[in-house]
Amino acid sequence: MSIDGAGMPDGWHRLWAPHRLEYLRGENRPLADNEVECPFCRIPKLDDAQGLVVHRGTDAFVVMNLYPYNPGHLLVCAYRHVPDLTDLTTEERDEISALTAHAMTTIRKVSSPGGFNLGMNQGAISGAGVAEHIHQHVVPRWSGDANFMPIIGKTKVLPQLLQITRDEIADAW
Repeated sequence: MSIDGAGMPDGWHRLWAPHRLEYLRGENRPLADNEVECPFCRIPKLDDAQGLVVHRGTDAFVVMNLYPYNPGHLLVCAYRHVPDLTDLTTEERDEISALTAHAMTTIRKVSSPGGFNLGMNQGAISGAGVAEHIHQHVVPRWSGDANFMPIIGKTKVLPQLLQITRDEIADAW
């Protein structure tokens, strides 16, 4: 059975981002049927440049998101492997909050975003890609960053390599 027109030119332009498929299939994510170590437990064992770590605190660390929504998208992660905000100690919650605020200040110095999205997805059903290890998203936003590319093209254009962005943010930290 064939679908008329499937695979035929139709006037739409498509931008392919095949690297995203690896993430969707579970790359760097500890899935039930996947023996991959938790990335947020593995990253602190690496050196900062290799792990894309921006800053290390006492109870939490800041790292570049490997699959960013926007340039400068950071994750503030507890060192302890716990899934939920209610599992954190007061000290861990306080440090995650303080590092989030410092990340915002630093990103403002580096790239002058107009705003931020901050958030924690608690549980896989809420959209957490790594639900087993709590992390806070710090996503810088600019006017017009939600243009046709992600909406129509399902592709995000990042103007800089993650390593360069990490270096700039880490240097400004």
